[in-house]
Amino acid sequence: MIEFTFWDILRNLLFATRWTVLLSAAAFIGGTVVGIAILMLRISKRSWARRFASGYIALFQGTPLLMQLFLMFFGLPMLGFRIEPWTAAVLALTFFASAYLAEIWRSGVEALPLGQWDAGASLGLHRVQELRLVILPQAFAITRAPVVGFLVQLIKGTALTSIIGFDELLRTSNAITNATFQPFTVYGLVAVIFFVLCYPLTQYARTLEKREFAH
Repeated sequence: MIEFTFWDILRNLLFATRWTVLLSAAAFIGGTVVGIAILMLRISKRSWARRFASGYIALFQGTPLLMQLFLMFFGLPMLGFRIEPWTAAVLALTFFASAYLAEIWRSGVEALPLGQWDAGASLGLHRVQELRLVILPQAFAITRAPVVGFLVQLIKGTALTSIIGFDELLRTSNAITNATFQPFTVYGLVAVIFFVLCYPLTQYARTLEKREFAH
């Protein structure tokens, strides 16, 4: 058994935490970009676009994230695409996040009164301008709380990427546990780190909800 002090364990876990944070940030940014594109298709006047977006959302919401990670990491190489754990993790989490974010924002769009569309049309704006200048800013504003809440779920979801060999917080903790035989200490610290990452966001989401209800 390798002798690790408490501070050795904590230092290694904190070092691994940066990869969890980077992966969460990359997936959230990617999910935002792709999610906006899916949202535009979801609320399009073209039926084929709405059907495609609905199918995309149903696929990524209706299948386990773990399976999506497996398909990215083990499936793409069988099609001739060499992929690293980091890339597979980012892609899988991006597609996963985009499906949920698109639906969250769609609910925001549908919550707006029809008069908002009429107001944009009365100003002579075409549909893209209406969305960009009138509809989407309001939809994003009223859905901030569920978006932040989903970010918390995304951060916790990064733990699944340890299965495909990505060295984030959980995979590092498993390696440390195997070396030190101190599972209570190691996994206890992992729980504390995830709590520190997620609790402020959870509280922020609740604050946004209360602020929204107050209006």
